Amino acid sequence: MDWQAAIKGFKSYLKLEKSLSANTILAYERDIEKLYQYAEMQNPQLKPEKVTLTELRAFIVYIIELGMIPTTQARVISGIKAFYKYLLMEDVIKNNPTELLEAPKTSRKLPDVLTMPDIDKLINAIDLSKAEGPRNKAILEVLFSCGLRVSELTTLKISNLYLNIDFIKVTGKGSKERLIPIGSHAKKALKIWMEQVRIHLHIKKGEEDYVFLNRRGAHLTREMIFTIIKQLAAITGYTKQISPHSFRHSFATYLIEGGADLRAVQELLGHESITTTEIYTHLDREFLRSTIISFHPRS
Repeated sequence: MDWQAAIKGFKSYLKLEKSLSANTILAYERDIEKLYQYAEMQNPQLKPEKVTLTELRAFIVYIIELGMIPTTQARVISGIKAFYKYLLMEDVIKNNPTELLEAPKTSRKLPDVLTMPDIDKLINAIDLSKAEGPRNKAILEVLFSCGLRVSELTTLKISNLYLNIDFIKVTGKGSKERLIPIGSHAKKALKIWMEQVRIHLHIKKGEEDYVFLNRRGAHLTREMIFTIIKQLAAITGYTKQISPHSFRHSFATYLIEGGADLRAVQELLGHESITTTEIYTHLDREFLRSTIISFHPRS
């Protein structure tokens, strides 16, 4: 089997049998394409079913030398393992060369948290006299109020807004839906954008249900959200790394530090595993120390 046919079949398997999202399938495809490109460089005659564990290990060394960080290495290896599991299932191979392929150990990076003054500065830096001003304010308020992933924000639909009961519905990873409460500041900003600005846009066919649109009436891209936040950071002089995810990190951290139940935060963030949420409990060492001092009977 040639690489292109194998990759095409793998994509169909991920879509039809595993029911993965388009973004996840694209990530898997890119990872296998990397292996394919490496195989072409080493031996143009090498077919996917002929790849050995030795060659896979050499590929991992290659991507490490390219400067690929451990988390990305782990994701690539996960993709390769899924690919060869598929080939084994399809009887293209008899033995799985990835069985002894180990992923590098990854450590969780503690994310930067935006302080409330930081958030206020970023929001106050928005020029509300410009057409995109009310939209950008609503974007930041919703990101912080609801802890959305950037993909969840760009695909947010009007039909999934339940502002009369202060909830929104989003579609997260694996096409899983969840309901999230929306705060008063975000709700107000959202209403201003939709009722005073968005209604005057000429909206493209098929884009009518998207909440956040550009001036051409099409829904915003992930890149546009990053750009909006980077520009506001530059205006305010904010020098740390900042992205849409910074608002999600901050949302989770403030909830945890305020005493919110970890399971509730897991549900709000749409995390599959509680261990993903637990990273936020390690952010403020002084907070944890004072909690122990205050509540532990031996303190």
